[in-house]
Amino acid sequence: MTRASSVPPPVTAVLDAGAAWLPSRLGAVEKILAVAPQGYGAQLEVDAGDTLRAGGKRLRPLLVLLCAGRAATDGAVRAAAAIELIHVATLVHDDVLDAAPLRRGKPTVFATSGRDRSVSAGDLLFSRAFALLAEAGDRESVALLSDASVSLALGELAQRGDAYDTALSEERYLWRCGLKTGRLFECACLMGMGAQEKSAGAEAADRLRRFGSEIGLAFQLLDDVLDVEGPPERTGKARGTDLLDGTVTLPLILAAREDPLVASADLRSFDMVAAEMLCDRIAETGALTSVRQRALEMVANAKRGLEDPAFDPEQRKLLGLVADGVVQRYS
Repeated sequence: MTRASSVPPPVTAVLDAGAAWLPSRLGAVEKILAVAPQGYGAQLEVDAGDTLRAGGKRLRPLLVLLCAGRAATDGAVRAAAAIELIHVATLVHDDVLDAAPLRRGKPTVFATSGRDRSVSAGDLLFSRAFALLAEAGDRESVALLSDASVSLALGELAQRGDAYDTALSEERYLWRCGLKTGRLFECACLMGMGAQEKSAGAEAADRLRRFGSEIGLAFQLLDDVLDVEGPPERTGKARGTDLLDGTVTLPLILAAREDPLVASADLRSFDMVAAEMLCDRIAETGALTSVRQRALEMVANAKRGLEDPAFDPEQRKLLGLVADGVVQRYS
């Protein structure tokens, strides 16, 4: 597999550790992603293709392949590609909802092609994901991915409904993150396990589900820290982007308990300068350190869940590297 320069070191570490088989499988995933938007008109092919080529950590496809193990079949490769198509589709649609100009430091489809073309590109990616699975007759993966997609929609609706509410509870925030982020990580693990569930047992499947949920939530918490902390050259977007969108995250929730000015902030009136100033106040409360610690605990819990004979040593090692990579990517 030829690695793109955008592949972050934590993912490279996983690929190196599984060099005997993993890079070739992930390379097969990339080939499917490259052709997925083709044949549906030049505009859609450019918009969807550019988004897929923009790179990313490919964590969800990695989880599918690692949970399938060395015996990963063409079906696992298809499932890995399908879940990445769903993930990228949600990013395209999120950028429409947020009117986001940048993602990963590059112009979004929304910025370059407008709302209508962006929505269509996201829709194409969604449909191609399910087509990949349907063509292979993988009914189980269709059901898992369909359930996860519904959760994504419910989580997005909840986030929009919670917009600008600085009194949002921590419990509500975590529930929402479970829907928007954790559920797709869970889905990746279960899709990868697939037919192995019968031999490994329901307990092993539940351990993988919890593993996916824990690292998914840790991923989201650390992403929320980066939104406050920056810097823009690392995140590819301005500090406080979530605040400007009215998205209340855990750093703000915890900081509001310590600083009345944070609690009383009127996010609807914010511009970029006000957002950066509030980011500074949030950081001064120590909330970012607390959120990072929560994420570290989630990753540790996730790794402990793999201490079971159902998982071979290589699988535990590689999944552990993915979990560690979630933290390293944001350290």
